[in-house]
Amino acid sequence: MRLLTTILFFIFHFFGFSQDTLSKSNILSEPEVQTIFTDAVKANLGIRFQIFRVYEYSDKLGKHYLVLTERIQGEKAKNDSIKAVNVLVENKKMSVQWTINDFKLKENEVSEESSIWFWSKYIELNDIDGDGIIEPIIIYGTEGINGTGDGRIKILTYYKGKKMAIRHQNGELDSQRNTKVEKEFYDLPNSIQTKVKEIMKKIYDDNNAIFPYGWEKAMLNKKLTFDERHN
Repeated sequence: MRLLTTILFFIFHFFGFSQDTLSKSNILSEPEVQTIFTDAVKANLGIRFQIFRVYEYSDKLGKHYLVLTERIQGEKAKNDSIKAVNVLVENKKMSVQWTINDFKLKENEVSEESSIWFWSKYIELNDIDGDGIIEPIIIYGTEGINGTGDGRIKILTYYKGKKMAIRHQNGELDSQRNTKVEKEFYDLPNSIQTKVKEIMKKIYDDNNAIFPYGWEKAMLNKKLTFDERHN
């Protein structure tokens, strides 16, 4: 019995260690970015904006780069557009798996927008459900006349090659705020849904969003749209 216990311990330890080391991510340094993403490589991948940050991550599908870029314009040097490019490296060749494109709006539902950017402090690149594949969660937002108080927020989750979005409109007044959840979000594993809700709570705690009252209950009930007037 003691021998069997010892063998089982090493088996579980080995597989647990292997999965932990297989699924990992890190941020590339500026010299690394310049070395890997030359002008020729950027042209081939369709990267035309300035690179803000590059994440390198590995899972059982291989090595990936998540390249976040932004276009800065105007005297105040604010972003008017953003693009994320997710790249898979196979046999030393890079191929684009998916992209995110967005831009500031002249007017959102409540305000004129002045800038758009990736909210990198909330981005997650982890194997959340333990299947050996990293599920990227990417957040970006805009600012309006009152900063993020009347801007928009998008929370994008990628799972098995499919994108699920949560879109939120901030507002200084209760009636201006609303949140929309794509129905496919509720098909995600519970662990991933929980992680997204934790990120939303963090955004709220940081005063970067005011989600409609009762938003957690609304999501528990799988509502697709919720605001202050209907909760």
